[in-house]
Amino acid sequence: MTGARRRVTQQDIARMTGVSQATVSLVLNGRSDADVKLSAETREKVLRAIAETGYVADPIARRLAARHNRIIGVFTYEPVFPSANSDFYHPFLVGIEQQAEVLGCDLLLMTSAPVVDGRRRIFHGDNRLRLADGSVLLGRTIDRTDLARLLAEEIPFVSIGRRDDAGGPVPYVGADYAAATSEIVRRAVALGHDRLAYLGLGAGPESWADRGRGFREAVAQAAAYGAHYAPPGDPVEPAGDAAIVVRDTAAVLDAALAAGVTAVVAEEHADGVALYELARERGVSLSVATLGEPTRAALPTAVEFTSLRIPRQAMGAQAVEVLTALIEGAPGERQRLLPCEVVSGETLSERGN
Repeated sequence: MTGARRRVTQQDIARMTGVSQATVSLVLNGRSDADVKLSAETREKVLRAIAETGYVADPIARRLAARHNRIIGVFTYEPVFPSANSDFYHPFLVGIEQQAEVLGCDLLLMTSAPVVDGRRRIFHGDNRLRLADGSVLLGRTIDRTDLARLLAEEIPFVSIGRRDDAGGPVPYVGADYAAATSEIVRRAVALGHDRLAYLGLGAGPESWADRGRGFREAVAQAAAYGAHYAPPGDPVEPAGDAAIVVRDTAAVLDAALAAGVTAVVAEEHADGVALYELARERGVSLSVATLGEPTRAALPTAVEFTSLRIPRQAMGAQAVEVLTALIEGAPGERQRLLPCEVVSGETLSERGN
């Protein structure tokens, strides 16, 4: 069985004909350039390759080529490589890069922003944001004053991750954490768990708040069936804007068991792994589900966790789609939530097993 045929790009045409991508772009747009003299032979060779491959230029990309620099900025509020978070952020960057290639755009990674109070800042004395036609913003927490100023100054941008309004609606492509978390709770209740706990803050950055809201709403809906929200003591504390840390996993487990909790939903994968492995070590039956891929190092484990899979690559690609529509003033959704996949594992089992 053959797979889907990969879409032919301008780079492919350039490689086939031995010319630059800029030359291919000039031929596609029916233009010449003062610095690039195209011979009839070169133009014919490119046109023949276009016809043979069935290449179809993206209409948005052609409009961008006509009126803009074809440069998309990428601003990261947190270091994404090399860092402990590199594996988490990599799929977002892959999606951004692939969609930029489809559009024939270059990426400008903005690394010169100063760090103030432990955070990168978009606006500073040597701000280069306007070098790009528009920018994709990436980070768990994005400064609301930055968002408000971007909106006020009408600078095209799209956030990866849902954002609350900041003086106006913020363009974003996010993950529907609330719906996926609710689905995990419903699965736990269906397996007979009637006392559940949420391990995490469930507040603060929108991604945490959405998870916490999904948990609370699902537990409230299941209350008629005897399910309860049972917080396991005071297990976590903020650790800057990028993480939460369980102070004492043993104390968390003790508090959960004392409250009669049989299933825990962990905001951070590493905390869920630590809790589950400690329960196994003690011979205690405790179901654990986690709410996403690891953002920090976890204990090594061979156990497949019930969790949710964030559509990170699709979020990156669709952020570029929304951004190009904004740049062009084209109609379309400015805010998108993509579904997360709930992945069944062996850590969420029937109560008592």
